[in-house]
Amino acid sequence: MTRTELEELIRNGENSGVEFKRDDVPPERLAKEMAALLNLEGGYVLLGVEKDRTVSGLTRAPERAEEWVMECARTHVRPAIIPFWETIDYGDGKIVGIVKLPADAPDKPYKAKRGSAWVTQIRVGSTSRDATDEEEARLYMQSGRLQYDRKPVPGGRFEDLDLRRLTEYFRDVRRQACPGPSDRDGWIRLLVNTELMAEDRGKAMPSAGGLLLFGMQPKRFLPQAGISAVAYPGDAKDYAARARQTLTGPLVSLFGAAPAADAAAYPRLAHTFSDDSGAIEAGVIEQALDFVRRNIGVEAWIDDGGQRRERWDYPLEAVREAIVNAVAHRDYTIGVMDIELSIYSDRLEIISPGRLPNTVTVDKMRAGYRASRNELIKEVLRDYRYIEATGLGVPRKIIEGMRAHNGTEPDLIEEESRFMVRLLKSAAAGPPAGLEGGSA
Repeated sequence: MTRTELEELIRNGENSGVEFKRDDVPPERLAKEMAALLNLEGGYVLLGVEKDRTVSGLTRAPERAEEWVMECARTHVRPAIIPFWETIDYGDGKIVGIVKLPADAPDKPYKAKRGSAWVTQIRVGSTSRDATDEEEARLYMQSGRLQYDRKPVPGGRFEDLDLRRLTEYFRDVRRQACPGPSDRDGWIRLLVNTELMAEDRGKAMPSAGGLLLFGMQPKRFLPQAGISAVAYPGDAKDYAARARQTLTGPLVSLFGAAPAADAAAYPRLAHTFSDDSGAIEAGVIEQALDFVRRNIGVEAWIDDGGQRRERWDYPLEAVREAIVNAVAHRDYTIGVMDIELSIYSDRLEIISPGRLPNTVTVDKMRAGYRASRNELIKEVLRDYRYIEATGLGVPRKIIEGMRAHNGTEPDLIEEESRFMVRLLKSAAAGPPAGLEGGSA
């Protein structure tokens, strides 16, 4: 860090990534700030800077201050860390110590020692405080150390799962033997072994992922299990929406009595964009796609070869990929809040509650980085061919798909508590160049 950069940090004051401290505070105080910053996006603790932004300088020799910081990070923060340390001569004999905490610390949640206890800390604005149970669980999920979709859902029973969908999944998608419809114990064993149910103190109950994927009424147990879909007449939110619908139910569809030997039918159906997907009961994913199809424009024409062609406002494969990513990777520890699907006159937005999973960045997503917050949900959706094994859905289907469709660049935006995919509507009218023909 340069002197100019340090002056800029001090001038801007404390914030969610910068803390001012004296180097004569108790180790527990420094550990609290380090843990809180690590649990957010990293940042700096500036030692020898007062709360009023005046520089008092280190009270001990720089090498002694460094030893003190490293010992504090080793013995008062769990997991132990090794922060980056440097000093800058601020003039007038004043030395500022800089403790830099990384933005991509992998072992969240970080805890600070308090007496004989270890307490998880979070950063809220310019202050650090104890995390609530929900906030701590969210940090575990961000690090991948706790998979929310594998947790048992209290109060849930085997009967809260849709046996028709489960039978179709195991028999026709996975193509494996499954118990008969009356073999309750056999089904429970199978579902526990595949983590669609989980045991808690000897009692089997659906896991969160099991309910989200195959539940009869997932919202009864998980209020956040759904998509709030709205189509607006203009380019801003409006009470006078053109269409408004809350999409509920299990994520996957029920396709009906296709023969068990025709397993290829199910992967193919996941890629169908016609008005009739083949489902006899649409899941949330298909409901969302149907809502989009009903509320965006489509141009149709006959090409020179006599074939009917269609061009939607947005490439449906890109829309599908964004919807699937939202339901597969959202933060389900954030209760009550649904995924938002909003269609405006000039754009389509899909907003997922929660930040990106730990180590994931927008740049990594654009490059095809593979990571998952809800591994169980992701694997089942992969079985249905909603998700590719390559991890290239975002760069190929969303980014390249939008470029090919109308030359626009999709926006991937991470904010404090949500992630947004924004697709821009094409300004071009008529069929793509080279495909002109008579109107349908």
